[in-house]
Amino acid sequence: MGILDFLSGQFIDVIHWTDDTRDTMVWRFEREGHEIKYGAKLTVREGQAAVFVHEGQLADVFTPGLYMLETNNMPIMTTLQHWDHGFKSPFKSEIYYVNTTRFTDLKWGTKNPIMLRDPEFGPTRIRAFGTYTVKVTDPRLFLTEIVGTDGEFTMDEISFQVRNIIVQEFSRVIAASGIPVLDMAANTRDLGKLVAGAIADTVAQYGITIPEFYIENISLPPEVEKALDTRTSRGLTGDLDAHMKYAAAEALRQGGEASGAMGAGMGAGMGMAMAQQMANPWARAAAPAAPPPPPVEHVWHIAENGETKGPFSKARMGQMAAAGELTRQTLVWTQGQDGWMTADEVQELAQLFTVMPPPPPPGA
Repeated sequence: MGILDFLSGQFIDVIHWTDDTRDTMVWRFEREGHEIKYGAKLTVREGQAAVFVHEGQLADVFTPGLYMLETNNMPIMTTLQHWDHGFKSPFKSEIYYVNTTRFTDLKWGTKNPIMLRDPEFGPTRIRAFGTYTVKVTDPRLFLTEIVGTDGEFTMDEISFQVRNIIVQEFSRVIAASGIPVLDMAANTRDLGKLVAGAIADTVAQYGITIPEFYIENISLPPEVEKALDTRTSRGLTGDLDAHMKYAAAEALRQGGEASGAMGAGMGAGMGMAMAQQMANPWARAAAPAAPPPPPVEHVWHIAENGETKGPFSKARMGQMAAAGELTRQTLVWTQGQDGWMTADEVQELAQLFTVMPPPPPPGA
């Protein structure tokens, strides 16, 4: 290569980056010897930021636009002035492109069940999963805290750490929310906002933000879901006696269609039992009625100074009323109650303030 070809090559330098990988967060512009020529044109497109590192120090951050670089690293001048270096510039500069667009459809989920205390079911476990997005908001901080000198940094290299932060804050928020498990599905949007707000301060230290956070599902362990299904099925049965008659009639029909004497005999036997029950309704009436289930004891939550305390049993509420910790104007709430009410507006609690001992007798 002639001297004219060499010098003409020194005058042409266009720095730009186009990315079609959809997961690259940072890419270093590669130049032999990391030499950035004096007067080079730097192109920064929308959704990008360029971080200029000169002589090992982060010098500047370029937002979208076209720039003419004029730095101390001037290969034209140093090449002509330092023949003893063999046309090698002793100055080094680097350009790191940072993708500032949103990285979408990222997955998160609880690896292990989260323990919490539910007002209705008591101690229980839940699992959850969803999606989130990540966006670099401070390229300078992101480069110094996370990327370092990595020439090509992808979303996979930080997603594990972000997921750990999400699960940790989700566990803390969901345990402190006090929302019953059966009502969480109706409050996933509000829970998502609470979790996103709790995550914001931590990820901001890395120069990133999570602009979108979604909870797609909150589920109970399989054995708890099976118990709920059984409870729901029992509620849908309605009149147990009518259900038993229907089951006997269905068994009779299936027994008549079954092949063999065994199927016919079983169907006939169940049919006779059903007929005897229908013919003698007084026998069913004479049977002693089962006692009603014991009433469900309410547990109460108290709102004081913008914070929620509880749950407390009625006995504990009585102790608090006697000690003056619970007054008639204290705001209380229990499962099934329509919003917060003062204690004297709740009949079950109002009696705690009306039972007062009579004055002592004279001379006692």
